[in-house]
Amino acid sequence: MSIKLTLWLMLGIVIGFYVEITPLLSLIFMVVLLPILYGVGKKQPREGFPYFEISTALLVTCLGIFSVGLATYKSYQNHDISKEHTWKLKVREVLKPNDFSQRYFVDVLAVENEKAAGRLLLSLSKDSSSVGFGVDDEFYVTGKVETIRSPLNPNQFDYKAYLQKQGISHQIRADEKAILLVEDASKTLVGRASNFREHIISKLKAYDFGTEELGVIEALLLGKRDDISETTYNNYINAGAVHILAVSGLHVGILLLILQFLCSPLEQLPKGKTLKMILVIALLWSYAFVAGLSPSIVRAVTMFSFLAYAIHLNRPTNSFNIIALSMLFILLMKPLFLFQVGFQMSYAAVIAIVWIYPKLQRFWFPDNIFVRKVWQLLSVSAAAQLGVLPISLFYFHQFPALFFVSNLLVIPFLGLILGLGILVIALALFDLLPSFLVTLFNEIIEIMNSIIGWVANQEGFLIKNIPFDSVQLLMGYFIVFALVIFLSKTSKRKLLVLFGGLVVFQNWLIWSTYQTNNTEKLSLAHRSRNTVLLHQTGSELFVYAKDSSNLGSLAYDFSVAERIQNIAIKPIQNSYKIGTKKLYVIDSLGLFPLEKEYDYLLLTQSPKVNLERLLDSIQPKTVLADGSNYPSYVKRWKQTCSEKEIPFHHTGEKGFYVFDSADD
Repeated sequence: MSIKLTLWLMLGIVIGFYVEITPLLSLIFMVVLLPILYGVGKKQPREGFPYFEISTALLVTCLGIFSVGLATYKSYQNHDISKEHTWKLKVREVLKPNDFSQRYFVDVLAVENEKAAGRLLLSLSKDSSSVGFGVDDEFYVTGKVETIRSPLNPNQFDYKAYLQKQGISHQIRADEKAILLVEDASKTLVGRASNFREHIISKLKAYDFGTEELGVIEALLLGKRDDISETTYNNYINAGAVHILAVSGLHVGILLLILQFLCSPLEQLPKGKTLKMILVIALLWSYAFVAGLSPSIVRAVTMFSFLAYAIHLNRPTNSFNIIALSMLFILLMKPLFLFQVGFQMSYAAVIAIVWIYPKLQRFWFPDNIFVRKVWQLLSVSAAAQLGVLPISLFYFHQFPALFFVSNLLVIPFLGLILGLGILVIALALFDLLPSFLVTLFNEIIEIMNSIIGWVANQEGFLIKNIPFDSVQLLMGYFIVFALVIFLSKTSKRKLLVLFGGLVVFQNWLIWSTYQTNNTEKLSLAHRSRNTVLLHQTGSELFVYAKDSSNLGSLAYDFSVAERIQNIAIKPIQNSYKIGTKKLYVIDSLGLFPLEKEYDYLLLTQSPKVNLERLLDSIQPKTVLADGSNYPSYVKRWKQTCSEKEIPFHHTGEKGFYVFDSADD
């Protein structure tokens, strides 16, 4: 029953997020459905049309719509947000800073001293005097909210869509010096947990841990990855072991096993089993508090709290019902978790382990205890990897073929590392951490980093740039499901279903390849201080750039999404032909074209030209300016084009531009 309720709730969340139904409307539907549900529940016969089940499904779906409506409610939009206002904000999450700004997720408390609600992204310019803010800090800032911009380049990571799935659609840019901090701001449990985590980190920094090792310790035990170097983090990704650095289901599951073992003597007491369950759950949530009550740790502890209760009941409870019940509870509290990659991968891995691992154990059960333990570990790793593989390919487009090696070398010792790490934290808090324990733990982390680095450097086993779209994601899970069902109990019918899934998957790949091979397009990308044209001809990409060293991930993002096989980088030319149309590029030299009547005029590198005279000369149908130009020049050109009634496109404002090669 819990599985069905969870599925209906998920459907309601998806509908509520994409259709944007007001919470009031869904609440009215729930109020109407409640007496109907009560009535059909009393009168419905055992046999007949399932009125009660349908009413329940509608009620839970409306509940999902209502919950996501509350999570995305923005009363601050009742004000004219196009104007500047004084905002009272409260920090909810501190994001990882970049070289230019420090960013925060903030709750809106008031606008012009009127109570308001909603969530914003706050970006503060960063300088040497920046001290930053912490969770629960409250302050006033004067500014105008901006809509989060869509990606400026083709196939770029859509940060706007990502933030929308966090309940955020606007941002405020400000200077830290212009912020008025509120004294004695109210404290929340999450804020206290975050402050306590920072206190633990400050204590650990007082000891002689290596910089790389301390960054991994913070991530491994406390869920904070800000201090890990990019090289180390990429090593964990490429080795297929990045889950070790995210305090989530793996860590909490190991911790649950340790606590179950340590608390087992309590079972000898009267009502000892109940006392043991309460203590284990309390300790799990205490660890979540120490780890800052981050979303990933809250999800994991919630799930394993339900599992601890199931263990206490000692009944043949369906594991899938327990998983679904924990998911139902989490989504009722935080419906937008459904769209987060961490939530999706965490539950995909757990469901796969619960379903596939026992089947692998029945497939082979070695007599040798050492071989058996290795096989069990490999089975868990393979089951989890199979569960997250389609999602991983969809989001990250790579597959670490040696994932089982890193897991086999590290996971068996992770319980020891976690236990020792918790002891290190406890002793450090009371300034009782001996130097030999610091040295020992530092060397253990150093060895783990070295192992992960060695696996990551086996580049021949890291498959990158794998195109994988949403259709392949769905078909991938269909094939995984059909494969496990077929291997569980072989039959011709199940084999046909599996074969059918493979055929559909292969046909989609053939169709996608056919579309790619018959595609030709020229796009103007946006890149600061550079001019970049992307010319796709089938599975080949020609990147025309003024500065080939300043491309970022442009070519990579485009090639993965468009299934490009070969990339060639060439210098920018002054003239291009797009079908029957012509494009002329004017750079800083300001050279006028010899021919007349160009369809497109591209202004780059801030050329000092009389645009009005140039427009009269070549009479372009569209004028474009990229990110290599001075903003003041772009503003002047835009005004000139407006007076001439010629369309003007600035990539810094409107994003990339795809040239139309079709005849008018």
